[in-house]
Amino acid sequence: MSIVETVSPLRQTLCVASLCASCLALLLSFPLWSHAADVRDAEAIPHLDRGGQEGYRAFLAARQHRAFAIAPGGTWFWMGEGSAADAVAEDTLQLCENDSGRACLLYAVDDKVVFDAQAWSRMWGPYLNREAVGRAQVGNALGQRFFDLAFSDAAGKKLNLAAWRGKVVVLHFWGSWCPPCRHEIPELQRLQKALGKTANIRLVTMQVRESHPAAMRWLQQQGFRLPVYDSGAQDSSSDTFSLADGKTVHDRYIAPVFPTTYVLDKHGIVVFANHGPVAHWAQYLPLLRDVAKRSGK
Repeated sequence: MSIVETVSPLRQTLCVASLCASCLALLLSFPLWSHAADVRDAEAIPHLDRGGQEGYRAFLAARQHRAFAIAPGGTWFWMGEGSAADAVAEDTLQLCENDSGRACLLYAVDDKVVFDAQAWSRMWGPYLNREAVGRAQVGNALGQRFFDLAFSDAAGKKLNLAAWRGKVVVLHFWGSWCPPCRHEIPELQRLQKALGKTANIRLVTMQVRESHPAAMRWLQQQGFRLPVYDSGAQDSSSDTFSLADGKTVHDRYIAPVFPTTYVLDKHGIVVFANHGPVAHWAQYLPLLRDVAKRSGK
């Protein structure tokens, strides 16, 4: 195979689904994309940014056999000039997952869209209807209602996550003492700028194992301006978060590593999670807008 192209914006990402090799024959037998997308329409591919669309057009121009795989958040990978369609499809999936550290899904093989929309929705958290939302358990797993954290804004006003129902929340836990967290801050700044005054998507960052003034002091020294809410942590020994009902939860239960980020839909349901720093937050904009558009139903 003489052509391999890949973009892998994430490392150490929570993988939530995979596609077994035994499913490939079924995928190749008929298109599964519910909207019968034109294989030439790069803009129909979910979560793909402009760079990914250009990569897809290069995939279309390559000689058969070829396959194009995607993952939530904008990761994409393709291979071409394979000896057989099923072999290149299997290799594309495997290499996509090996390179990105995440589960991938085939979008197209040769000149046919084989995208499974139902499998895609399960990969990053299904949109729950109102009845299912009411039954959702509290937790931090996909499909669960995130803990109703209690915290304060910069002025000391008491807040809790449930007050932001109706908005998509990008919830980020970080510390200025944490090298990977510091490295990611410029990306979060760019995300905040890209979101601008988007009313239905809110970036919420909270400090861990240090005081709010300490976190803000580092941001100011570096020239960053981010919405940092006070988690209540005071120093390196502060290892719990307070909940609105007065209980507490250990910070490592919520964030196995620092930084950790969750995307909550408009019902407070976890639809995406990432443990570790994100290299290119801008590639998540299509995902966030998709959540904002579809989770309000």
